[in-house]
Amino acid sequence: MAKTAQKSEKTTGVVGYCRVITQENSALALSLKDQEKAIRKECTKRGFDLVALYSDAGLAETPGRPALSAALASLNDGNGSVLMVTKLDRLTRSMHVAARVLASAERGGWGIIALDSPVDTTTTEGSALIQVLAIFDEMERKLIGEREARPELSVRRPPARLGRPSTLSLDIVERIVEARKGGATWAAIADELNEEGVPTAQGGKQWYPATVRHVANAAEARQ
Repeated sequence: MAKTAQKSEKTTGVVGYCRVITQENSALALSLKDQEKAIRKECTKRGFDLVALYSDAGLAETPGRPALSAALASLNDGNGSVLMVTKLDRLTRSMHVAARVLASAERGGWGIIALDSPVDTTTTEGSALIQVLAIFDEMERKLIGEREARPELSVRRPPARLGRPSTLSLDIVERIVEARKGGATWAAIADELNEEGVPTAQGGKQWYPATVRHVANAAEARQ
């Protein structure tokens, strides 16, 4: 009976998630080990049970993030009550994607802890952050909708330098075109490319709805 009572007091099970966004193998191993070490240390500090650790390499050519999907599925199946990451950008770099994940966690009854930020939904303050992110999510989606409906509201970006070669593969171009034909919004396509770390045609790190639309329009013009 004593063992059962002692076990019931320790109810916080942590599913750790690590991610690296680089293609240098030596840096990959070091970064993942550092993140795992930080998560293990925090669990020990708080007296949490580390249920499992999942890691994604974040390579641009790898479709999706299978380890993150597995971690979320595990939490939704009841195998743990907290998703822990060392930094919020390890989970996502998109504000409205973060808001959706946080809201999903609230509905599923599991929490999220990002060690580098106030995101800790196991606390009252952390839970309130969901509402703040949701407000910015709604505002961002409305602004994107306005820019798509009225192109004159879009911020005009300087054209790329002449002569600079494009590094965008035909697979990515076809993927954008097919996603749009399938009904995806420009913002949704941009989010997915950003999540996977796919570089832009000029080697940039950030996709925007206007960037994705430009690629699709250029592809149609060549047909």
